[in-house]
Amino acid sequence: MSFIKSKNKDRANSSNQQLNNIYHEKQKKELCALHTLNNLFQDNFYTKQKLDQICIELCPQEWLNPHRGLFGRGNYNINIIMKALQLRDHEAIWFDKRRSVTILNFANIKGFILNIPSDYKIAGILPLPWERKHWVAISRIGDVYYNLDSKLDEPEIIGDELKLTAYLDNLIKCKDKELFLVVHKDVELESSWKLK
Repeated sequence: MSFIKSKNKDRANSSNQQLNNIYHEKQKKELCALHTLNNLFQDNFYTKQKLDQICIELCPQEWLNPHRGLFGRGNYNINIIMKALQLRDHEAIWFDKRRSVTILNFANIKGFILNIPSDYKIAGILPLPWERKHWVAISRIGDVYYNLDSKLDEPEIIGDELKLTAYLDNLIKCKDKELFLVVHKDVELESSWKLK
């Protein structure tokens, strides 16, 4: 009995130690796209200034840029994420939810970006009168997949490929959630993100 407790305690300590080594930005303002990109790549390569510059490049003549929020606090759309991924030779592929995630070749996928409804509230209590969306990264670190949502206090363990498959299949059943695969540009060109 004590051997099992010790083994479980060692496993828990190992899991906690691994969580401490994961790069995980927490939510600030409306910068979930920024946090998602950095959490996915496990570094702080992307900045608000870089994403704002991409907005300007895509719409240089627009005073009200359609690719970000009205007050410049973030709220970037998928066009900014896609262009930002290209800075690192990666692409985002929209996943057709009519298909099963069992077709995915996980070995060739860097990670996943989810677009989900946001539960944002003014002063933490008053819901907004319009729908908001939130970006979330899922990535494999070592042999384990993690939910790296910037609204979480710490990364959430999903597990191995089998558990990820169940997790993603469950998520894409919701009509108001979207899934994007993040792959290297060569993987996108060869379509090797899916099993043959």
